[in-house]
Amino acid sequence: MSDTGDGSARPPLFGPGSQFHELFDDPRWAPAMIRATVLEAAHPQIGAALIDNSTFVTHPWRRLRNTFLSLQRMFGADDQVRAKEAARLNRLHTRLRGRDANDRPYDATDPGVRAWVVATLFESAVTMCRMSGRPLPPSAVEQLYGEFRAYHAAFGDEAGQLPDSLPEFWSYYDRMVEEELENTEAMRIILYKLFDHLPAPPLLHGFPTLWALGRAVVGPAIGAITVASLPESFRRRAGLPELLGAGALMQGAYLTADLARFLPEGWLRAQNVADLLALSPGSDDPRARTVTALQERMRRAGALLRLVAPTSFPAAPAPPPSGRRSAEEFFRDVLDQTGDGYLTWPDLAAMARELCGRLDLDEPAETRLYDAFADWWRELQTALDTDGDGRVSAQEYAAAAPALAGPALIRTAEVLFDAADEDGNGRIDEAEYRALFRTAFHRDTAGDPETRTDTVYTRGAFVRDFLSFMSGRRLSTPYDPLLADA
Repeated sequence: MSDTGDGSARPPLFGPGSQFHELFDDPRWAPAMIRATVLEAAHPQIGAALIDNSTFVTHPWRRLRNTFLSLQRMFGADDQVRAKEAARLNRLHTRLRGRDANDRPYDATDPGVRAWVVATLFESAVTMCRMSGRPLPPSAVEQLYGEFRAYHAAFGDEAGQLPDSLPEFWSYYDRMVEEELENTEAMRIILYKLFDHLPAPPLLHGFPTLWALGRAVVGPAIGAITVASLPESFRRRAGLPELLGAGALMQGAYLTADLARFLPEGWLRAQNVADLLALSPGSDDPRARTVTALQERMRRAGALLRLVAPTSFPAAPAPPPSGRRSAEEFFRDVLDQTGDGYLTWPDLAAMARELCGRLDLDEPAETRLYDAFADWWRELQTALDTDGDGRVSAQEYAAAAPALAGPALIRTAEVLFDAADEDGNGRIDEAEYRALFRTAFHRDTAGDPETRTDTVYTRGAFVRDFLSFMSGRRLSTPYDPLLADA
């Protein structure tokens, strides 16, 4: 703690002892984070960037885990980690710019836009405490606001985007809600589409019927709760209907989330929950093996129930025996990262972004990987975009799928290998493999047994496996969790 000048100690802005650190694992963040995301998406620039570039519809669990990891780095006690993460986010946002459907420009590096993102997180943190019946005391709100201002300052944005004092912040917040926010397409997708069509996390892929049933009940409730929690003036202006009883449902949701704090310590740690949701059944993580064993028991129980009532419990579709997807499935599951029905540069940029994040690359290596994916996109556009509209449809892809395996794709595989080979010895060892795929070596990875062993992964084997997945549409134990899973 630092000295305030009057002999008392000032709490740290980051890490243990800070107000945000006390709230980080709070289960009330579940509804509050959705609320903050809706308020962000209602900003026209942010909404346009989400529609054009984000994978939040097709890969929400991956997006959730990456968000938690970034917040951990930014609000942790290590200044070097925070500076590196801020530089990474700055580079990422530099690549997110364009024009919306109304031909208005958007730029993710706009300091005012980034200030609004920080403002929604801070305001939603304060609101979640108030709605659950345990409001933060004024001193804690002041401290939390100082921490979020420091978080915003870590990006190097010009001063003054977030007001200096808390009273000035509330005036700024009210003005933004009244004058800047709109009923954007991205906001409507989050409220009325995302949770109705939310894909199952990887560990629940084997239970489509159960997941669909739960989603059909919970999805509309989440939308109603979120709408009821938004500022009333914005709800009226945006024409968002508040369902009868939604206010009481919202209050109950926050109260219930708050009661979860009485569960055993560690059960609801944000990072543990995010990791569990992102685990693949093929992972060597002990938690994945436990859940996989539970899944097998549930499948056996389901098979027994289908014998009793065969029409009530349909079996999950079995994976294709050949281990391959159809061209349409590969286009949907892997190539169309943004979920808009077309293959465009933002889809390949999303792949590059995920790979760079997995490997925690610095600027030169990150740029090389993005450039390789950009070259691949130009190669794909030349080969597959037959109508010249600047994008590749599923039909265009299916008609000329073999064109995927061109020189630029090979170069992309080589650049990815160099990025993963952290020590530059020409081989990927166990630790380097785990950094990329978050699991240990697997014998079912394609490759030549003479050059691919249980201790190293050679350049030739790596490139062949990458090409087999990206062009041959072969199901892959390491690459499916990386690029295809939600």
